[in-house]
Amino acid sequence: MSHLDEVISRVDAAIAQSVIAPMNELLIELSDDSELSREERYQQQQRLRTAIAHHGHHQAQERQQAEKARLDQLTRGGTIL
Repeated sequence: MSHLDEVISRVDAAIAQSVIAPMNELLIELSDDSELSREERYQQQQRLRTAIAHHGHHQAQERQQAEKARLDQLTRGGTIL
C-alpha cells in the first residue's frame, strides 16, 4: 500500500468517525507530510475541511430542531404550559 493510499484510508476513517478533534489533528499532520505532493495533500485536507464544515452545520440543525421540539412541547395549542 502506498503512502497516499494509507493517508486516504486514515482520512476515510476520520470522516467515518465524525469526530472533529481527530479530523483536526489529521489536518495538521497532513500539513507537514513531505511524502505527499502539494496536490495530494490539498485534496485530502479539503476532504477533511468539508467533513468538518458539514459536521458543524449538521449539529446546528440538530440544535434548532431540538429547540423547536422543546418549544412545541411547551406551547401546545398556542398556550405556554
